[in-house]
Amino acid sequence: MSALEYITQSLSGLSIKSSGNVSHCETTSPATWREALNSTASAQKSFELIKTLVFKPKTAKTATVVPVVVIARDETETSSGALGKKLNLKELRLASEDLLKEFFSLDKNSLSPLALNKATFPKVLTVIDASIASSSSIFAVHALSSSETVFLSGKDIVSYLASLENDDVKVQEVDFETLKTDGGAPAQSSKQSKEKESAKIEGAVQVAVGVKKEVDFAAWYTNVLIKADMLDYYSVSGCYILKPWSYSIWEEIQDWFNKKIKEMDVQNSYFPMFVSAKVLEREKDHIEGFSPEVAWVTKAGNSDLEEPIAIRPTSETAMYPYYAKWIKSHRDLPLKLNQWNNVVRWEFKNPQPFLRTREFLWQEGHTAHLTKNEADIEVREILELYRRVYEELLAVPVIPGIKSEKEKFAGGLYTTTVEGFIPTSGRGIQGGTSHCLGQNFSRPEMFNIVVEDPNDPTGQGKTYVWQNSWGLSTRTIGVMVMVHGDNQGLVLPPRVASIQVIVVPCGITAKTTDEDRATINNACNELAKTLKQASIRAKADVRDGYTPGWKFNEWEQKGVPLRLEIGPLDLAKKQTLTVRRDTGAKAPESLTDIVASVSKLLETIQNDMFTRARDAYHSRLIEVTRWEDVVPNLDNKCVVVIPWCEVEECEDDIKERSGRASEPQDERAPSAGAKSLAIPFDQSRWTPIEPGKTKCPACGRDAKRWTMFGRSY
Repeated sequence: MSALEYITQSLSGLSIKSSGNVSHCETTSPATWREALNSTASAQKSFELIKTLVFKPKTAKTATVVPVVVIARDETETSSGALGKKLNLKELRLASEDLLKEFFSLDKNSLSPLALNKATFPKVLTVIDASIASSSSIFAVHALSSSETVFLSGKDIVSYLASLENDDVKVQEVDFETLKTDGGAPAQSSKQSKEKESAKIEGAVQVAVGVKKEVDFAAWYTNVLIKADMLDYYSVSGCYILKPWSYSIWEEIQDWFNKKIKEMDVQNSYFPMFVSAKVLEREKDHIEGFSPEVAWVTKAGNSDLEEPIAIRPTSETAMYPYYAKWIKSHRDLPLKLNQWNNVVRWEFKNPQPFLRTREFLWQEGHTAHLTKNEADIEVREILELYRRVYEELLAVPVIPGIKSEKEKFAGGLYTTTVEGFIPTSGRGIQGGTSHCLGQNFSRPEMFNIVVEDPNDPTGQGKTYVWQNSWGLSTRTIGVMVMVHGDNQGLVLPPRVASIQVIVVPCGITAKTTDEDRATINNACNELAKTLKQASIRAKADVRDGYTPGWKFNEWEQKGVPLRLEIGPLDLAKKQTLTVRRDTGAKAPESLTDIVASVSKLLETIQNDMFTRARDAYHSRLIEVTRWEDVVPNLDNKCVVVIPWCEVEECEDDIKERSGRASEPQDERAPSAGAKSLAIPFDQSRWTPIEPGKTKCPACGRDAKRWTMFGRSY
């Protein structure tokens, strides 16, 4: 029985009839929930969202934790400070995921009033927004799942909760409007409430996004992707449709990267997406890092399979049995294969388009070499290509480095990475990784990829091959959107934009004759044709029925780097007006040498976008040598770079201590603890470490190298 069927049956037993129920894509925030419902044909057309927040009060160590469950309208301000004061509870803080799972066996995106039942209700303090009962609205309520919704009236919600009450435990009604008027909320909560309210952009019906990037980043990101026509939700939760506007970016990356790896003698191939359980389990250490995310096929039609078949989370175990078959001599080395494919990782964390999805596209290279030196050289060559994809194509700065032992690829010898940064959220993000697997996979207990050693004078020696794997995914697109987008929508770097220049006719009014209209439109078409002949991706928007202003807005929210406007006066002067998407700067440009001037301007836009993003990133890299400065800098949306001892126990302690000491985070945010992001290859940016003198600020041991620690996606 599905969660929705169970809920419907439970409500029916209480004589509560819902106003409908729907299944939809998995949602990760109120914005994505509303978007999913609005795009589901069978959903209610008019509704309000119900939010369910769980707070943990500060208690003595020996005291039993009694969570506070707050049920309110999505727009209701629920100040934890004011509520704690009213309930006489100290320091109400949003509960952790672990506590939610312990009490409700649900994540925060699936939580709703319906998570309360006869077993859980007596263990919590339930508070309901007093305005719900008297409201005439229909409310959307999660049906114990972030991908299923039931629609109930306010009275139905109250009736459901009343059915759980007993003589000892009652629901508490709170008038949050009165609570807000009475005061009692700390200054921080008041500030956050005001910021949340100011997130909405005035006149949002006519602009691209509707919310401000700097105030509600999660909602902004989702809205930009939808409004820019980059993706659509799919019927399987955690999976998304990549529409042409985003897939074309991936094609640009593919084309560029393919040429580069072929120069390195890498060949493209394709291996099946299914992996037998027997093969997958051969490498327990490697697959242990993926095991919670592996999706299994267990049936074919109505028949159970004799052996479950895994859908690849990555392809080492699919490919390497055949490497052992194909590599018979050192003369067969190096073997360098790449495949452009999809992988499936059944994420249980919050899915985010492009960043964390259950199916994603990537390239994965798998190579075998005779010596460690050859493998080491290739690892860095590939990482350099990844850096160039981000910096030269996407105008996104990254820092190349090596992962800690804890963060390296499961089963590998070492992992190198390019680490990006999202200034708006202050979080790092892994951009791409190139791993040296060493001889771990070629050993007899693994895949037994062995050749004769040509350097053995006896001619009898054997050696196991050295292997690498490396991958870059469609996460690149999400990082690009987050770094460059603004409150008007997407901002595309020219090198990856499928349309680099949009030409828009202007100055056409109701009084414009058909002949003059045709003249202007023809001029736009000719200009676009001229640019395309020079390999500039251009388009003329001469559609009837749309005003120039409407067209400006549409192409701005889709991020087209450059707009050219042509009107009657422009034709008379033989010029066009150029408008940059990244800065909004306008300037007239002669049509005489338009190809050269547009080419130069596109290159300027590309370089300026990278420079701004690089300067923003570098300004947030803060050198820290005292523990007391770590959390304040994290809270200030920075990455701390510390002289680190590189001890795993210390790494765990840094994450736990920084998470515990941080300011309360938005309930939708990932962990507040800082993890190691990378040990940068270039250590010259920071004060030289003195052996035996420079100490790790977290544990006091001798420091080895400067290491980036930060919150991350």
